[in-house]
Amino acid sequence: MRYALPLAAIAAIIAVPVIAQQSGPPGAPDKARVTAGTYAADPGHTMVVWEVDHFGFSKYTGLFGDVTGTLVLDPANPAASKVEVTIPVAKVTTASAGLTGHLLRAGKDGGKPDFFGAAPADAKFVSTRVVLDDDGDEAKVTGNLTLNGVTKPVTLDVDFHGAGNNPYNKKATIGFNAEATIKRSDFGIAFGIPAVSDTVDLEIHAAFEKQ
Repeated sequence: MRYALPLAAIAAIIAVPVIAQQSGPPGAPDKARVTAGTYAADPGHTMVVWEVDHFGFSKYTGLFGDVTGTLVLDPANPAASKVEVTIPVAKVTTASAGLTGHLLRAGKDGGKPDFFGAAPADAKFVSTRVVLDDDGDEAKVTGNLTLNGVTKPVTLDVDFHGAGNNPYNKKATIGFNAEATIKRSDFGIAFGIPAVSDTVDLEIHAAFEKQ
């Protein structure tokens, strides 16, 4: 009998992750969970993935992380929603240290860099229009993207991923996935075209926490 309590405690500890797995994730694609308010991007879980065609042989992917910003959301009036995000271009990440270095290399003899340069300004996206679909789980978000000192209109195809309370900080959290396509030459980054595609496919994964 003296072993009964320790064994029971051990069994309970072992059962905790099993229960957690059975209960499912705290977020779910349930629009009823979305509440109105101002949300801030979670930099650790918000990222912009970019993809270009490399020499016609393969796709090549890179990443911008540590994205910050705000989302003003009202489920009763989604067209009035606004999003503004800042993307730290200087923190670009790729699988190749050499390529990352090239992306952030200063121009030769003080000239124009091939890509972003040694001290690139942050990129910014500011929404100007939100159009929700009939089901309320997809939207077209049009806004102005500023990159490399150039501002152009861009439309994001946005999907609602899920909402709920973060179990760690207890904050109401909402997540989205989005896609867009831009031409880098529109933003003054034309090095290597057409061997490396002008077209850049963007995939955004964003989590916002209620403030």
